[in-house]
Amino acid sequence: MAHYVYILRCNDGEYYTGITYSVKKRLVEHQQGTCQSTAYRLPVQCVWFCACSSKEQAARLESYLKSHSGRRFRNRFLL
Repeated sequence: MAHYVYILRCNDGEYYTGITYSVKKRLVEHQQGTCQSTAYRLPVQCVWFCACSSKEQAARLESYLKSHSGRRFRNRFLL
């Protein structure tokens, strides 16, 4: 089963990066405010996502995108 890494733009202008097996379902959860990490920053908008072949690969990509160099890469090439 594919896993996805996704980036949301929150109402406060910040970004949230996460992993999921269903981007559509997870985005609905974020938009409904049921996710504690973004509930206070609604509305959110999905600005990027990428399919990975395994959960481990998705976790490594998520970890990279949350690092300093990953945030620089995100800002320069993805958004």
